[in-house]
Amino acid sequence: MQRDVSRFGISDKRGRKTTSTDPFLPHEGIKEPSLCTTCKAVFQHKRWTHDSETYRKLELSPKVNKLTCPACQKVDAGYAEGIVTLRGSYLWEHEEEIRHILKNEENKAYAKNPLERIIRMTRQKDELVIETTEEKLAEHLGRVLHRAHQGELKISWAGNPAMCRVSWERTL
Repeated sequence: MQRDVSRFGISDKRGRKTTSTDPFLPHEGIKEPSLCTTCKAVFQHKRWTHDSETYRKLELSPKVNKLTCPACQKVDAGYAEGIVTLRGSYLWEHEEEIRHILKNEENKAYAKNPLERIIRMTRQKDELVIETTEEKLAEHLGRVLHRAHQGELKISWAGNPAMCRVSWERTL
């Protein structure tokens, strides 16, 4: 007897149902182990990590697959899944401190998942715009900034693939 199990996120053939709509992830999957030649990330056990010791060991193996990871591809293409827009007079009074907070949070996120990165931070007129490779990182940066400096925070999700827009504003 076949049961409808699609609502549980799996297909009838006991395989995982594709839930990711990231255009930079290959549909056929990534061979293991794989190394990113750009950022030195390692894909092993269905997960990207940043482990320099493992990278050095695997680099010499003839069976290893060498490629460019999805995050490096997004950075090269300028493809952002998350956009954080900061504005307000408070921002420019505390710009250096806010940039440090954002950079530190990016480093923490990168240590957990090398695919989470800030693509660029640009000043556009009276706004500071941060583009990220993952939508969850954009949301996280907004929440951390709101927790540290209060202000008004708005988060919106849309699209397929998912796109997160975060807006933070605080005046003096």
